[in-house]
Amino acid sequence: MSEPLSPATGMAVLHLFCHPAFDFDAEAVVAAVKHAQTTGVQVISVSMLGHKCDLAFMAIASDLRDLRKFQSALQQAGVIVADSYVSLTEVSEYSSHVPPEMLNARLYPQLPPPDKLAWCFYPMSKRRDPENNWFTLPFDKRNEMMMEHGKTGRTFAGRVTQLVTGSAGLDDYEWGVTLFAVHPDDLKEVVYTMRFDEASAKYADFGAFYVGMVTPIEELVLSL
Repeated sequence: MSEPLSPATGMAVLHLFCHPAFDFDAEAVVAAVKHAQTTGVQVISVSMLGHKCDLAFMAIASDLRDLRKFQSALQQAGVIVADSYVSLTEVSEYSSHVPPEMLNARLYPQLPPPDKLAWCFYPMSKRRDPENNWFTLPFDKRNEMMMEHGKTGRTFAGRVTQLVTGSAGLDDYEWGVTLFAVHPDDLKEVVYTMRFDEASAKYADFGAFYVGMVTPIEELVLSL
């Protein structure tokens, strides 16, 4: 058996955006989720809105091989993966002021928050335009902008829980952003409000947005 493949620090995160195939097996999908959870994988199942996908899974594990096994089990149960995102939990280089307990929650999150069922995911990168190149700015300037960005985000405490995961070298963008909110308009408001911060307005590029509702897997499969 292959040795575990784990991050030195933190967890691996896999987002799967899916459609049911013609041979979709609801019982096998539920079994795949339950089995993954018994092996220590956190699995958040999401009923999705819009044409991009019908259901989504956010899986968090210490071993990448466990995520691969979970993906394979879903595919064998008649789940078509239309899109995906691979990332790792991380602590930002701009987090020196953050208390240790909050840093630990970013590296080893326990999700989903029970009172926040509105769900959104999007990837993002920092710009490298000749006029607006994030990576050529001095650290102090970048840190100042990220402090402002974090201050804006904290005004949504209690309404929105955010997990930012790193994906440079792992996927097409540099970060994945997962939001859990009390109400769907909280998702809209937090993204809109934070876009006025300089770190976002001048230096951020965004990928596709996926939105849905955190839903128990037994209920989700019955809706398909």
